[in-house]
Amino acid sequence: MGTRDASESEDCPFCQIAQSQTDTEILLSDDELLCFRDMKPGATHHYLVVTRTHIDNCKSLQWGDIPLVERMVEMGRTVLEKNKVSNLDDVRFGFHIPPFSSVPHLHLHALAPASTMGFKSQLHYGPQSHWFITVDKVLSQLKIRGKVN
Repeated sequence: MGTRDASESEDCPFCQIAQSQTDTEILLSDDELLCFRDMKPGATHHYLVVTRTHIDNCKSLQWGDIPLVERMVEMGRTVLEKNKVSNLDDVRFGFHIPPFSSVPHLHLHALAPASTMGFKSQLHYGPQSHWFITVDKVLSQLKIRGKVN
């Protein structure tokens, strides 16, 4: 499955950010996750929550990663709140499905307000996107996999 060792990913830009090798402004971090602004925002507020350990993408997640995904959402929600996003019902949380991931390192998109995203952003992050999977759908798939195994 997916790589889980950042040392194998020296050329990964998100591993470089996690290892403080860039000047990217970290908005929030802990031992497992960090959050920063998306370089090409799809909404007024567009943040990425990434794992410090290299995980290739959302298809690499296993049933045991459900708490990790939940913590990623919580960090995204916290950063949105710190940035004065008051309507947390108008938010999109999700992942791009490979091969449509711009960076091959697990990263959660937290976008708000979702209702004001433009046409191009809707194609990339909206409900009709073929490339974007919501956190709820990822968690449902992981729970189903856990029951099957």
